[in-house]
Amino acid sequence: MMRSMTAFARIGAEKAGTELTWELRSVNHRYLEMFVRLPDELRALEPQVRERVSARLGRGKLECVLRWRVSVQLADSLELDLDRLKAVLDACREIETRSSEAASPGVMELLRWPGVVRDPEPETEPLQAFALELLDQALDELVATREREGEKIRALLVTRLDGIEQQVEKVRERLPQVQARIRDKLQARLSDLDTRVDNDRLEQELLFLLQKMDVDEELDRLAGHVVETRRVLDRDGPVGRRLDFLMQEFNREANTLGSKSADGETTAASVELKVLIEQMREQVQNVE
Repeated sequence: MMRSMTAFARIGAEKAGTELTWELRSVNHRYLEMFVRLPDELRALEPQVRERVSARLGRGKLECVLRWRVSVQLADSLELDLDRLKAVLDACREIETRSSEAASPGVMELLRWPGVVRDPEPETEPLQAFALELLDQALDELVATREREGEKIRALLVTRLDGIEQQVEKVRERLPQVQARIRDKLQARLSDLDTRVDNDRLEQELLFLLQKMDVDEELDRLAGHVVETRRVLDRDGPVGRRLDFLMQEFNREANTLGSKSADGETTAASVELKVLIEQMREQVQNVE
């Protein structure tokens, strides 16, 4: 299924008093490029995060952010560092023995002393497993979004391919009339010269002129590119680079068709082809 490279996913959940939230944001890029931001406590997860993302995505610039928040219940609980508290109290008593003016600190002052109250820290190992589980869910959501957007792009591309086929058929049907007009125009000019022309020589010149302006090959290649593009659209996996190459081939044939054109309608068809191809090219830039 075709995928877009632009998508966003956000998954959050709480466990053991800690809330984790993944935010994944991807945009189009030539290759897969990741920017991973993790809390310091979970920094060791980065290699596993990159490995899991690489297994699911082929292209795109991805910002991968994990946010950590301690729940209110856990934040409200106090955990004392008894060794630190004893050291502070011993220091206070030492000061009191040396100075009669020294006052003993109150309970609230002791609680505010750096290191006496420790910030609650959940166990790291279960939290890492939980973070990776949430990452898989976020990747599922991101991929699903990319696939939905990819199907929209696919529908737009199919519509443009239908338009290209119509323009190719229009030019093909017009070819006999164009060739007849070239023949009539050449004969009319020779008549104006009021001179005798060898018929064999005339046919040779006419054949050379028709070959110079013949666009059958370009039309055949355009039709072939349409068939190949439809085949690529039905493939599984990343197809963006293949489609990008096909857009270049489409554009080359449309330019050649326009340069060989000896007819206003053929020129108009060439311009319409370029418009359709450019519209496809813009959409293909965002395909994985």
